Amino acid sequence: MVQANMMHVAVHVPSLASLSSIKPRSRTQKIKRGVVCAAFDQTVGGQLLIDKEKSKSRRRVFFLDVNPLCYEGSTPSLQSFGHWVSLFFREVSHTDPVIAVLDGEGGCEHRRRLLPSYKAHRRKFIGLLNGSQRFSRGHVGRSRQFIMDVLGKCHVPVVKIEGHEADDVVATLVDQVLQRDYRVVIASPDKDFKQLISEDVQLVMPLKDLERWSFYTLKHYIAQYNCDPHSDLSLRCIMGDEVDGVPGIQHVVPGFGRKTALKLLKKHGSLENLLNAAAVRTVGRPYAQEALTKYADYLRRNYEVLALRRDIGVHLEEEWLVERNTSNDSIILSDFFGSMQETQKGSDML
Repeated sequence: MVQANMMHVAVHVPSLASLSSIKPRSRTQKIKRGVVCAAFDQTVGGQLLIDKEKSKSRRRVFFLDVNPLCYEGSTPSLQSFGHWVSLFFREVSHTDPVIAVLDGEGGCEHRRRLLPSYKAHRRKFIGLLNGSQRFSRGHVGRSRQFIMDVLGKCHVPVVKIEGHEADDVVATLVDQVLQRDYRVVIASPDKDFKQLISEDVQLVMPLKDLERWSFYTLKHYIAQYNCDPHSDLSLRCIMGDEVDGVPGIQHVVPGFGRKTALKLLKKHGSLENLLNAAAVRTVGRPYAQEALTKYADYLRRNYEVLALRRDIGVHLEEEWLVERNTSNDSIILSDFFGSMQETQKGSDML
């Protein structure tokens, strides 16, 4: 195991145990099937429309957001992890480099100090889960280590920075990868990553209803939201994020809706530009003008909570960018599912 700045590249072999420490990512969205099918023309199982010439000219680096894959709804599930990772290796990443990222302990605390309601429902859920199922620290550590071990055997480095959420670690590393002239694909259902989408950064999302991963690009974003991804973060700061517990401006100014927000952002480009303009001149109707001046600090706080950080103390290693050796994938994943079956049989006999 390599350690630097509380970063772990896992290679140890632990025993299988219950999955309880990998916290559910409540901001993970469930994408409506109609929207996905209409917008996605690049899907696994229909992946032939990827720009192959561009793919040949610039290599891709994948970031695997592990935490949301480890839950079936709100229930911890090693089966879910195995299913999606198996599909991901076989049908998406192939031999391209993959960097897996886990949430560090206490990763949400910085944002919760700014906004106590941030993911408060997740805290309550975890408390109920731990209280009812009585997971021990030993079980927690072994299940997390087991996942890291499976990924390590499949030649995937696992990065976990204590005190930081996986999103911020990914955002920091994405910038470093782009500087080396690679393209980036982030494998996650987490909508927060949409603020990173560009010509060189795509998402690939697990679609439960379709049982496959689907690529989500700049073209898909514009088709779905009718705005530029650079406005995504500013729009979410104004409208709020109910899933993450971030209240929008409509909670204090009910008449300030999405249509108004989009119109103003298209004209001014970003939340900060809009707030600066509103401070010195009239930018909209009286209710909007008053909202932007009276609640400017409220909106800037939302921005600080929702914006992905890109200054985490983690540095890209050259060895993470090499072609991934896939020769052991089938064996490792077969052993993984076999271990799960044996554990399930043991549980049924109790």
